[in-house]
Amino acid sequence: MKIPEKAPNWSEMYKKKQGELIETTRTHAQLIAKANAEYIYWDKFKYLSLPQNTTPEEAWAALKLSRILREVKFLPFQDEGGEIFSYWIPDSAQRALHFLDQNAAGQILVDEPALQSEERQRYILKSIMEEAITSSQLEGAATTRVVAKEMLRSGRKPRDHAERMIYNNYITITKIRDHLDEDLTPELLLTFHRFISQNTLESPAQEGRFRLEEDGDIRVYDEKGQVLHTPPTPAKINKSIERLCDFANQEDSEEFIHPVIRGILLHFWLAYLHPFADGNGRTARAVFYWYMLKRKYWLFEFLSISRVIRKAAVQYYRSFLYTEIDGGDVTYFIMFHLRAIRLAIDELKIYLTRRQKESRDAIQFLKKQPYLNHRQRSLVISALDRPDRIFSFKTHMAIHGVVYQTARADLIGLHELGLLEMHKSGRQFSFTAVPDLNEKLT
Repeated sequence: MKIPEKAPNWSEMYKKKQGELIETTRTHAQLIAKANAEYIYWDKFKYLSLPQNTTPEEAWAALKLSRILREVKFLPFQDEGGEIFSYWIPDSAQRALHFLDQNAAGQILVDEPALQSEERQRYILKSIMEEAITSSQLEGAATTRVVAKEMLRSGRKPRDHAERMIYNNYITITKIRDHLDEDLTPELLLTFHRFISQNTLESPAQEGRFRLEEDGDIRVYDEKGQVLHTPPTPAKINKSIERLCDFANQEDSEEFIHPVIRGILLHFWLAYLHPFADGNGRTARAVFYWYMLKRKYWLFEFLSISRVIRKAAVQYYRSFLYTEIDGGDVTYFIMFHLRAIRLAIDELKIYLTRRQKESRDAIQFLKKQPYLNHRQRSLVISALDRPDRIFSFKTHMAIHGVVYQTARADLIGLHELGLLEMHKSGRQFSFTAVPDLNEKLT
């Protein structure tokens, strides 16, 4: 990953051309608005089409001046050089927050036909699995989604370190709901980390505790071995964690911070502080998930933010770097995170549209199949509703009140048609839907 270049010193140019730069911010309003819509850094800004007689350095200084003159909010923590972290909310971020308030808060999707009853719970489980897998893969869990999902669905024990990371992350996310009525405390953070790190660290003593001097230096590297981040020393962790918890719990303070923004800032703060020997990214993303559900943004149950982040991993890490390089401006990270949330919601909408069409098509298809009796049609619809459901001769007999021979003929018949997979354990037979059942029925 290429480390972003340091931007020109805009403050030096401001000292030299103060009046000219103020005028430039007025005349270049359209350029500045475009740069702030996606909140780009110098490495992209310098390639924008600039007005005549304006150098990239002058335009950058004007942009920085315009950003600083906004309603900037300062955070109660700083970097190693003493720079206080700050942020502001551009118009594009305001629109994103308005969208989330309309679509992600409260009891959303209760009336959504494609997410009813068992299907709704199945999709929540699917999202939790996806989040557990991709959040772990972001931190180096080297395994495929297919293998990881097979482990989680079957309930088998993890076979290696990567699978253990994913399993721990899955357990952590499923247990988060048990802590929604609690404030964020150092103890709760340690509890989350203990869930996440169990049997994955070099020393079991590091599970569920903050970094100590004896743990040695901690660095964040990219795939080429470049140092991307050097976290604060262990001596600063406890005090910073106290401030972080106070910040998380200040819901009724005079200064209003949008809940989604506060959750994103908690994610950034934990990831920057890197308070644990390992598992910092997973813990930070779990805390964000916990905070969103705590503040009743229930749509996040159906979203895997880490899935989107993993697809844009370079931009994710760059948003941290831009913040550090550009004077502690966390707006870069906020804007990336809001885009990731919106993309995750778009993925959910695509799924709902597809699921509704699949259900309609499948039901119409089944009605037209003279070779399927009503019991087989009912079973296939049940398999579409829950692809992980296991069927047997015994359960089929009980549900439909038929004898063994009839139940056997029904299930074997569906297997021979390629709609069910057959499994044998000893003398017992069981059946599950084929992976591409939807495709076979459309």
